[in-house]
Amino acid sequence: MGIRTGAQYIEALKSRKPEVWLSGKKVTNLFDEPVFKQPILEIAKLYDMQHDPAYQDKITHLCEETGERINNAFLVPKNYEDLQKRRAVFEEFAKATFGLMGRTPDFLNVVLTSMASNSWFFEKYNKEWAENIQNYFRHVRDNDLFLTHAIINPQNDRSKSSHGQQDMFTHLGVVKETPEGLVVRGAKMLATLAPITDEVIIYTFPGYQPGDERYAISFALPVDTPGLRILCREAMQDGTRSLFDHPLASRFEEMDAVLVFDDVVVPWNRVFIYNNVEAANLLYPKTGIAQQPAHQSGVRGLIKLQFATEVAVKVADSIGVDGFLHVQNDLGELIQAVETIKALLKVAEYEHEVTAQGEAMPDWIALETIRGLMPKMYPRAIEVMQTIGAGGLLMSPTEADMKSPEISGDFEKYYLGRAGVTGAERISVFKLAWDLCGEAFGQRLLQYERYYTGDPIRKRAIFYNTYKKQRSFTMVEEALKGAEEEKALISNN
Repeated sequence: MGIRTGAQYIEALKSRKPEVWLSGKKVTNLFDEPVFKQPILEIAKLYDMQHDPAYQDKITHLCEETGERINNAFLVPKNYEDLQKRRAVFEEFAKATFGLMGRTPDFLNVVLTSMASNSWFFEKYNKEWAENIQNYFRHVRDNDLFLTHAIINPQNDRSKSSHGQQDMFTHLGVVKETPEGLVVRGAKMLATLAPITDEVIIYTFPGYQPGDERYAISFALPVDTPGLRILCREAMQDGTRSLFDHPLASRFEEMDAVLVFDDVVVPWNRVFIYNNVEAANLLYPKTGIAQQPAHQSGVRGLIKLQFATEVAVKVADSIGVDGFLHVQNDLGELIQAVETIKALLKVAEYEHEVTAQGEAMPDWIALETIRGLMPKMYPRAIEVMQTIGAGGLLMSPTEADMKSPEISGDFEKYYLGRAGVTGAERISVFKLAWDLCGEAFGQRLLQYERYYTGDPIRKRAIFYNTYKKQRSFTMVEEALKGAEEEKALISNN
């Protein structure tokens, strides 16, 4: 089939009946559920972009294996030019959502592509695992499916590993083997957009210990597989707010969920890792699923940071405070942050390495630097926006107020911005800003960026230790050597 349309995505969504729980109720009609409807339409727009002549050649290509047109997220990059082709889809999807949806279809399609292109890793442990991951990749690619994932255990007793929890199946693990496949039980998180995706892929993240063998599993299933429950967090918007009042929250709410597996059968041909702690711990660092998706998240993060910076600039401009030195300093800081991420992405792409399998990998140091900076840069952008907007962010009227004949004139008179900015324009800018920096929707975006790849302190420590092992710090040695030579020369004279 190749690339599908937004209508085909929605049709597939309507055909499935996953067990989705929201606010204590089982959702029986996903498309008509107000919380999900607008986000579904936003995802559908991304699928339609693949067929739009303005984007098609930029974000899709003809598959050498099938001859069908497929998304560039399924392209295995071999050189700098291929990395640019992948970047194109990351960029266009991010711009279409202002970087606010971190789990658009391109993200996990890149993860899966990296697994399939490094099937040698799976074959090292089990030939069938390698065949399974390659076949699953083709299935997702050829049907242009939308995946969610869940790779983190619930926050229970973090001082103990999975096998040390009070209940053996608090964390997702294998109950038994059957002729049909593995029977799994337990929970995983954090499955973003799970209710409105096609399938879920579970894969391992480093941290497994001896005794965790039953939990060392990777597999994929349709989201409506019997026994799989999707428990949604509290919604950040109820789906009924007007676009004027909440121009972002009403459109880009990414529902997060805990996935509960109640004796779910995983067919053998969908198993990628099982009962192997070593393979489970090495999957992430050895198959490119750390670096390649970091390219996507770096581009998406750049667009998100750029958007927040533009909103902060517009807030300042709308009330004429960007003439003050301290405001210029803060906004200049945000702009430089954007330019820093932009430069790092270019470095990551240009200084790529080609693996033994011929795959072009963006430079990991540049990508990990982005991952280390974003948890600080984005919260800073939000803080600057809050500071500049100050009390004005709390005082915006509603769309109903603006339409009321008795009081609408007051808003045009008393909410007027600087010269040339009408009351309606200023109110619209401040509402946009409040969605980003004040609403629950915006706070979720903030927390999401802080912990996008896990604990930022732990991540930076890992980065330092890896960097140290790979560097000889020759400049220090040369400086000391030069000093010793100079000292010897002086002594001899």
